[in-house]
Amino acid sequence: MAKQQLPVALSLLLLFLLVALPPPAARGAETPQYTTVHAESDFEVRRYRDTVWMSAPSDRSSFHVATKLGFHRLFQYLMGANLNSSRIRMTTPVLTSVVPGAGPLHSSAYFVRLYLPAKFQASPPVPLPELNLHPDRWPGHCIAVRSFSGYARDNNVVEEAEKLALSLSQSPWANSTNYPSKNAYSIAQYDNPFHFFSRVNEVWFDVDCKSTGVETY
Repeated sequence: MAKQQLPVALSLLLLFLLVALPPPAARGAETPQYTTVHAESDFEVRRYRDTVWMSAPSDRSSFHVATKLGFHRLFQYLMGANLNSSRIRMTTPVLTSVVPGAGPLHSSAYFVRLYLPAKFQASPPVPLPELNLHPDRWPGHCIAVRSFSGYARDNNVVEEAEKLALSLSQSPWANSTNYPSKNAYSIAQYDNPFHFFSRVNEVWFDVDCKSTGVETY
């Protein structure tokens, strides 16, 4: 018998029960490991190891809607909508990668991703086909990161990305952003929707470590 997806109402109820708990970071949620290789007053550059993420592509025209619906599919996957019926612990961040001009009528396309826990990195459970999810294997590389607070919405994520681009252009990393990447930038969200204060978000740009003499491994 084919496995059924969680009804939207049940999924949202489970999501509420999950996010009504303390923020994931306070509960020791897994995050991808990195080393900080450069720091400025308004951004830093991190070197990440090889990682595997589960990705939900979306052609929605809104960052907010794409993130919400993409996370809904990923949440079903975490709750057992995979061929192994495996329950997978929530990790942070929820990462939405933005590719301007790659969607319908030259709108943006989005990829909503969750980092897979260490126990599933080598062999991710296969998602049910109807969820339209796929694993993304990221080789070790460097990422420039700018932090910002509040909620990540369509009206501020582009502004934050532009601020990071300006900071990079005035730094030793000015010529490093041509690193081959399918994503223009990504927005990392670390807090659940019911965590109202001191929220932590980041904008990520892939950068070329080797252009400044930093090696990945």
